Parts: sequence; C-alpha cells; structure tokens
Amino acid sequence: MRRHLPMIDFSGVGMACAGTPAWDAVQEQVMPALEFHGCFEAVYNRVASELRLSLLGIAKDLLSLPLQTKLRNASAEPYGGYLGQFPGLAYESLAIRDATLPHAIPSFASLMWPSGSNPNFCEKARSFTKQVAELEEMVRRMVLESLGVAAYAEEQMQSTCYLLRFTEYGAAGEWEEEKRKLAHMAHRDTNMLSIVCQLNEVDGLQVEAMDGEWHLAAPRSVASFFVIAGEAFHQTIQAPAELVDGDHPSLFRPFEYGDFLHFCVSAEGRKLKTCRLSAYRREDITKEDEA
Repeated sequence: MRRHLPMIDFSGVGMACAGTPAWDAVQEQVMPALEFHGCFEAVYNRVASELRLSLLGIAKDLLSLPLQTKLRNASAEPYGGYLGQFPGLAYESLAIRDATLPHAIPSFASLMWPSGSNPNFCEKARSFTKQVAELEEMVRRMVLESLGVAAYAEEQMQSTCYLLRFTEYGAAGEWEEEKRKLAHMAHRDTNMLSIVCQLNEVDGLQVEAMDGEWHLAAPRSVASFFVIAGEAFHQTIQAPAELVDGDHPSLFRPFEYGDFLHFCVSAEGRKLKTCRLSAYRREDITKEDEA
C-alpha cells in the first residue's frame, strides 16, 4: 500500500510572517514531521508553475550538453560539482555552489555555454533559487524556534552556502534495463536541509522513516517540494548552550561542516553503514546519559 509523507501547506506564509498565527500553525507541523519521517511535502506556491515548466526545459538543455562540457563543473569540495558516470547507476548531476550569490549562476553558465552564457538560463535559475531559498530559511527558522534557540537564526542564515543541483535519473549512459531501475543507492544527505523539486512527474524519490518503512515521495500538488533533513545543521556544528545541561549532555564533539564532508568521502567514512555523525560521538557519554 502506498504511504504518503506528511503534507504541509506554506501558501501565504513568508519570512515576514514569523510570529504570526499563520506562521505558528505551520511551525507546529514541521518539527513532528522531521522528527518521525525526516522529510515532508511542502506545498509552496511562490514558485509559479510557469517557472517550474521553464526550469524543466533549461534542465534538459543543461544535462544534454556533451560530457566533456559538463566535466568543467569541477569542485574541490565533495559533492560540489558534476556527479555521474557511476557503474550501474543511471544518475547524472551538476551543481552551482553559493547559488544565491550574484556571481555564481552567471559564472556557471559561462562554463557551460562559453559563447553566450545563456541569459535565459541565468534568469530562470536565479528566480527559482531565490524563491526556494526562502522556503529553506522558513523551515530552518521554524526548527530553531521549536528547539527554543531562535536567537541563532540570523547566525545560521549568514553562514549558509546554498547549492543548486540539476539532476537527471535514468539517462546517464547505457545500462541494462534492470540496472536502470536503480538511479541512486540508499543514502543519507550530508547537509542540513535538501529541498527537492521533481519536475517531470517521475515518482523516483523514497524516504525511510523512523519506523524503517520506505515512503514514496510522490507529489500530490503541482506546487509541491520535498524538504529532507540531512546529517548536519551548520558550518560549525555544536549544540547550543541552551540545550545542554547535566541531564542533557552534548552527544557529539563540535566539528566543521567542511571537515565532515571530506570525512564522508574518505575510506573510513565510506565504511560506516549507519549515520556518519557517529564518528563524532563523544566517547564519554554512556547509554544512561543518552536516556
């Protein structure tokens, strides 16, 4: 039987609404959904249907470029650029790091289209990024408010690096039909939040909930996005002092997000079958402390 993820309606809610009854009504749904499912379906109509349709077109054009062109999307940071050509996986993806900064999208476009930089791509990608970034900011602020540490919200926003990723499943190379059914292995996102927009009505995303059940992330609205909680929350991950006391000790050592990313792609990190944050668990915390 198909089981849907929680659906939360963000229509009419923006950052300017923080503290209003409309904001509070949405916030009350966000934390329980992330705690149990790690994901929810957000109905967010600030991204117009015309923009989503245009984005599908430019994404197809981008991912149809020659492989040698796409390989220019290189990055020194793990997961920061082109991903693809994995044996047995029908997956290909390009990324724009710091996508909310003014120079990022034009710089990427000049790599992909050196002769013209594709102004249409830049316009549509910028507009989409701006709107979706506000959704991410709202969710993050709501989580911090639910934890009672909203004072850290501004610090969080200033340290955020947004990555805009264009991904195609099922078209990267020639595989046998049975292999093409699997586009990506089960995995945990390493970032704080991922927001997924499925543009072509292919219900390929599944999310494992706390109960071990896999839930199909099939959009139920033309304005749907899927918000997924990742393993990290900040450039420097450290439990706020307000959440730590003798009865609730900090379970993890503080660490830099960049260091965590490099650990994830290291031989040691790849060996971990569970949450990779377990490598940062404090050894002096006992099971009694956690309880």
